[in-house]
Amino acid sequence: QVQLVESGGGLVQAGGSLRLSCAASGSIFSINAMGWYRQAPGKQRERELVAHISSGGETNYADSVKGRFTISRDNAKNTVYLQMNSLKPEDTSVYYCNAVHSDFTRSWGQGTQVTVSS
Repeated sequence: QVQLVESGGGLVQAGGSLRLSCAASGSIFSINAMGWYRQAPGKQRERELVAHISSGGETNYADSVKGRFTISRDNAKNTVYLQMNSLKPEDTSVYYCNAVHSDFTRSWGQGTQVTVSS
């Protein structure tokens, strides 16, 4: 099993920055890709992909965050980061770390709240 622990969320004004971290432990050898998803408050919504990074370092982003967010991973620390700049109120969500394993199963973190005030 893999455990994912997120940190770095909080309250920030529009235009500000935050960096999220996700530390993986346990059976990390099984992890291929990692990513960040978010789920907006209020209605029961699906989690939407924010950013994704493969084991080879290839990245992809949701159109809504391109140019503002950067995903990276430090394999030595078993940690993936999400640098979020130029934050907007619509970025307010619970952000979840996700790991995709070699058998295509997924692990999730507990989530961290990001709130952007206008």
